[in-house]
Amino acid sequence: MTAQPPDPDPANTPDLDSGGGVRPGSTPPDSAQTSSGLSEHEPRTSWSFPPTGVATMVVIGVIVVVFVAIAVLLVLDIVGVFD
Repeated sequence: MTAQPPDPDPANTPDLDSGGGVRPGSTPPDSAQTSSGLSEHEPRTSWSFPPTGVATMVVIGVIVVVFVAIAVLLVLDIVGVFD
């Protein structure tokens, strides 16, 4: 299956002059512009970590340290260091 070309054939385009221009009155009227840019300035992004994120990381760190300490104590107990 052959795909159609994206642009119409200039020979078949109505109201197109031989030089490629259009006749006066053939173009549609100007349309209203829906946006002229941002209506409000966007807030500046920062690279700082929020306090809740810091607190979460501290809690996770404490949990990991406690887990590792218990794991080491269990291994030492299995080996027989505490006998």
